[in-house]
Amino acid sequence: MSTLSSENHVVAERRGRVGCLTLNRPQALNALSLGMIRSITHALLAWRDDERVLAVVVRGVNKDGPFGAFCAGGDIRFFHQAALSGNPELEDFFTEEYALNHLIHTYTKPYIALMDGIVMGGGMGISQGASLRIVTERSKLAMPETGIGLFPDVGGGYFLSRCAGRVGEYLALTGLVLGGREAMAAGLADGFIDSGRLAGLWSSLEQTPFENGASVERWCASHLNTTAAPGTWPAAEVDRIFSLPSVREIATALAGTDSEWARNTLATLRKRSPLMLHVVLEHIRRARGMGLADDLRMERGLVRRCFQLRPGTASETVEGIRALAVDKDHQPRWNPARVEDVTPAQVSAFFDSPWPDHAHPLRALA
Repeated sequence: MSTLSSENHVVAERRGRVGCLTLNRPQALNALSLGMIRSITHALLAWRDDERVLAVVVRGVNKDGPFGAFCAGGDIRFFHQAALSGNPELEDFFTEEYALNHLIHTYTKPYIALMDGIVMGGGMGISQGASLRIVTERSKLAMPETGIGLFPDVGGGYFLSRCAGRVGEYLALTGLVLGGREAMAAGLADGFIDSGRLAGLWSSLEQTPFENGASVERWCASHLNTTAAPGTWPAAEVDRIFSLPSVREIATALAGTDSEWARNTLATLRKRSPLMLHVVLEHIRRARGMGLADDLRMERGLVRRCFQLRPGTASETVEGIRALAVDKDHQPRWNPARVEDVTPAQVSAFFDSPWPDHAHPLRALA
């Protein structure tokens, strides 16, 4: 058994013939730091080339012990501080995080994610590329970035755009939180297990004489229920409204629909960053026609624009994080303040790459 750690926030150990990753920053709901991203990447690269390791399984811990929390995303307090201080590690964070997302999606051995508890933002980034995505009755999955003036990154354009119908646009714009079986209905999870059985499954990894990686994945899958619950959203209405060409038209259609779902959805959208709603809709639509590497390259440019197009406190993302996690007044001052006031030029500026192709920080992804 070997152990690697970054401030003990990631524990990487070989149990039998399985590489086991534990996110161990429970006081922050296992929010990813740059050090954690580097530790996970280091372990995955080492295990990829280690014939003793047949597969990888990843979990999180909560304040009371193993499981119960997976990963709440990236460390947004760090984003806020780094953006205001000009810390170059902000650039490193996103470059290395997106490279890790790509590594997971393209990993040559089974990678199994135990998505118990909160799985949001960056937590989705290190789980959606898994060959087996396991949820529980405690799972809460979401890409809630529009609430902080950001967009569903970490490959969100790629995996959300591949949800059935227009569910991807719906989830991306609203940041709706899904339970475990709902996530299966949306195509964002593969199987369900009662959380009380996770410890036994984890222990069995060390004791079972697996022959190959496929047998590890089959063993984990044999513990799962694969019956999805119906989504709580009206599928036909989601497809009708969220296929419309613009955010303004989506808002108008919701306003003209007499249902509690439509009223609640419109109220949610009115709280989000108007500018980023427009950017996100364009992001998902473009990503639907892209492969993973191209989507991540696009997202890398988008996230730099989020912090640099209007630097410092003028950044929509810095303002959104301030309102949610710093001052906690929950009163973001969005600019523009209304969906109707966003111009096409403001949106298109986000999609102008900050780098020529040969100098893109993720140019090596294939």
